[in-house]
Amino acid sequence: MEQSRRGSRQVMPSDLMEQLLAEARYARERYDLYKARVYGGSRPTSLVRLRELERATEYAEARLRHAQTGDNAREARV
Repeated sequence: MEQSRRGSRQVMPSDLMEQLLAEARYARERYDLYKARVYGGSRPTSLVRLRELERATEYAEARLRHAQTGDNAREARV
């Protein structure tokens, strides 16, 4: 049963794809804003927090890429 799940993918609903796009955009914007705050020096910042936001951005973008790759593979087969 486990292998049959891996071999076949379900159709990615467009609303889920939109949600992943929004999450990736939101994470990127938060990271960029915090990075500007670090370089601006106007307020106290934490390099640990900057790294956390960077990891969150990378994770969100990876999820989006994975979903898009699966979506593109399905289109190629049809």
